[in-house]
Amino acid sequence: MKNVLFFIWLLTTSLVVAQNTTSIRGTITDKEMGNEPLPFANVQIKGMSKGATTDMEGNYSIEGVAPGTYTVIFSFIGYKTVEVSNVVVVAGKDAQVNIALGADNVALDEVVITTTVKKESQEALLVEQRKALEIKQSIGAQELSQKGVSDVATAVTKTTGISKQEGTGTIYVRGLGDRYNSSSMNGLPLPSNDPQRKNIDLDIFTTDIVEYISIDKVYNSKMYGDFAGGNVDIVSKDYNGNGFLALGVKSSVNSNAIGEDNFYLQSGYNASGFNKVEIPSNALSGFNFKNKLNADTTIPLAGSLALTGGKSFSVGENSRLSFFATASFGNEYGYQSGVNRSAQAQGEFIKNFRKESYDYSTNTTGMFNVGYRINEKNKLSYNLLYVNSSNQQKDEYKGYIRDIAEDDNGIIQRSTYVQNTLFVNQLLGEHTYNERIKLDWGASYNTIVSNMPDRIQNTMRYDFNQSGYVLATNATTDNHRYYQDLDESEIAANVTLGYRIGKTSDEEYKGRLVLGYNARIKNREFEATQFNFRVALDQRNTLVSPDNLDAFFNQNNYNAGAFAIETFRGGANVAGALDPQVYSGDQEIFGGYLNLEYQLTNKLSGVLGMRGEQIYQKVSWRTQLDDVGSKNDFDKTAILPNLTLKYELNEKQNLRLAASKTYTLPQFKERARFVYEDVTEVIVGNPYLYPSDDYNLDLKWELFPNRGEIVSFTGFGKYIQNPINEITLASSTNDIAYVNTGDMGYAVGAEVEVRKNLWNLEEDGKESRITAGLNAAYMHTQQDLDANKVRIETKGSYNVNFSNTEDGFTGASDLLLNADVTFYKRWSENRDVMMVLAYNHFSDRIRALGTETKGNIVDKGVGALDFILKSKLSSRTSIGISAKNILNPAVERTQQNPGNEILVGSFKKGINFGIGFNYQF
Repeated sequence: MKNVLFFIWLLTTSLVVAQNTTSIRGTITDKEMGNEPLPFANVQIKGMSKGATTDMEGNYSIEGVAPGTYTVIFSFIGYKTVEVSNVVVVAGKDAQVNIALGADNVALDEVVITTTVKKESQEALLVEQRKALEIKQSIGAQELSQKGVSDVATAVTKTTGISKQEGTGTIYVRGLGDRYNSSSMNGLPLPSNDPQRKNIDLDIFTTDIVEYISIDKVYNSKMYGDFAGGNVDIVSKDYNGNGFLALGVKSSVNSNAIGEDNFYLQSGYNASGFNKVEIPSNALSGFNFKNKLNADTTIPLAGSLALTGGKSFSVGENSRLSFFATASFGNEYGYQSGVNRSAQAQGEFIKNFRKESYDYSTNTTGMFNVGYRINEKNKLSYNLLYVNSSNQQKDEYKGYIRDIAEDDNGIIQRSTYVQNTLFVNQLLGEHTYNERIKLDWGASYNTIVSNMPDRIQNTMRYDFNQSGYVLATNATTDNHRYYQDLDESEIAANVTLGYRIGKTSDEEYKGRLVLGYNARIKNREFEATQFNFRVALDQRNTLVSPDNLDAFFNQNNYNAGAFAIETFRGGANVAGALDPQVYSGDQEIFGGYLNLEYQLTNKLSGVLGMRGEQIYQKVSWRTQLDDVGSKNDFDKTAILPNLTLKYELNEKQNLRLAASKTYTLPQFKERARFVYEDVTEVIVGNPYLYPSDDYNLDLKWELFPNRGEIVSFTGFGKYIQNPINEITLASSTNDIAYVNTGDMGYAVGAEVEVRKNLWNLEEDGKESRITAGLNAAYMHTQQDLDANKVRIETKGSYNVNFSNTEDGFTGASDLLLNADVTFYKRWSENRDVMMVLAYNHFSDRIRALGTETKGNIVDKGVGALDFILKSKLSSRTSIGISAKNILNPAVERTQQNPGNEILVGSFKKGINFGIGFNYQF
């Protein structure tokens, strides 16, 4: 009977018409909340761009609708989308449609269940944040587009308490760096593309693939326990519309790069970012290297091209098949000029350079998603992502080199090319068996191949007697070519079974039990070979040109004995000399958890979780530090309780509390006995490194004053046992290593976020508004530093003497700040303009802890100001103009010796100008 009455009501309200008024209006209520008004729900006329969003009272109005019969679509995050057909608009009368949305709407002849709403808009994500039990933040595709953000690494820095390491895609969450964070896609883990890092560089992911990005800064049981800072989850596009095809074209220039008369790049690599350069089969018996030493020149004009499309089809009465695909290619040029140094405790330089750096990068992305909604209760999805990224860098260091060029007369030239190829394969399923039971699962197989083929480094000094340059020959490594390959694969799986409990007399449920299991099995294989050029004694005063080293390093001179080629094992006459340095890593994590989600009172709800994990990690190696080879492994059993409470002060305010225990794992590269040499620093692994344990506490108050607005304040604290840090060692090469630096450390801080509509005017179908946002985080970190602990635990391998007995965490900034102001003007349905001014800033942070009275190496605070303009010219075309890093501040690194702060690095990135055009077919 209830269904019949609902049918009669719905049919009646759908056919209400009157003369001389052309509008559709009504009220949407929340069936899951006792039919309270549902704010921020979406209303759309099918097949048209006309639509509306409900206000705080659940009311909506679509004005200016021509007389006719329409189908109206009602949708909201996490609820079933409803289509109401036969809505008749007659001149002179309003068409009124009132409806209740919920998770289990009944399908009628006039109500067709189609799909779930997208989470792209800022307003929709704020509503989800307000209703969620977890403490998290999200940023959607709509906001990313408004702010002109093109990659995921930059995207997450627009949220509270997150910054990015300069020149990389590595992020810091609440000042905590790479080792404390994790990254995933659709809830499944992603591999790393960098042997130095735990996480994949997020800047290789273009925002074209993103529906929204979720940032969890509070732990919950469904996540792996290797967590202390945050988890970044990329949720890929899931298209369910009638179909579209869009083309985007962009061109950009960097003010530094375009200002150079000659833009130099390493020879032998094409501009596409797809190159295959392998070690010559006879590398020790002849000079048979493919790439020339002499640089090529190019014009540094960058751009991008993207093609995106989607389509969905009805299959039978209840099924729907949806496709989404995107393919893009983009490149960028950069030029930096500044200082680059390494110094001792007394302030004396080991190396003191004026550095020039030419940079060219590419990104090719392809993604294909297919979703099959079998019926209302079952859905399958497959996601395929391919990313090929490359970076080519030509660096020249001129100046002082201790023991080689002490009259400020040295040159080091270094050319580096890195290519990363990522494949992500995911299969996901959602199954609702009845009103109580729901099963979600996912499985993935991911691979990453990272190559650094033929890195070239040459060292020279100016001979004042001959008025020219000669090759430096203090060590055979002064002139070399280096090859590095990393292959990593990972299998992962998640399964979650939810069971609703506590059914009340009004057919609602107070809680849910969630039982879950996930696993990940990862393998990494790494190898590296360096070919050193030993210059003959009678050639060490031979003049060479830094711009034409091919005139010396060639087959003729090799045949004449001007130089020999050898690896760290020896030359062609040594058996096994071509055997590479290798290390491998295996890691297995198996975890199970049980969560209880429960509505304790009308205002208080919470999640109590318990997770158990078994972790195994093994690293084995055979390198120049250990030519015989060895291995090291550890097992860890982790029991990880967590609690989240949410108290609804009123319909607009929440108070939240979260507490948890987690851990932090060391990474493969940090534990392998391998040496990676940069020009001014050397990084070595520590096989004695072991996991830290973390205890986390968060308290958050949040207010949602009006649609699209939020005010929140969060206090947080972290206690870390046996924290892991990077330290500088006392050495001639300024070595950096990883150690468990002390027994404990802690971090305490606060975050504030404000997003406010400053001004809004709507009349006659036109709209003008100004909005502003501010988020800031302040944090204090402190840890004990215990040199004796390090000596004992590393069995004397690292005899360090810390410059301080306590210090802050490496990578932690005291202050993080993001602010933006947006102006929007709409003249008509198909013509508008949006202008955004955005600023972000991070304060000083420690790069590496000092030892032997040397000060900490510190990355100085810096800010960036961006301007973005986007305009819709018609229903199909739009343009965008951007200017990023307008202030162009100096990016500096210092060594803070007692009473003497030494500048060890400085450069400017330049201003990036861009213009883009989009056309939708």
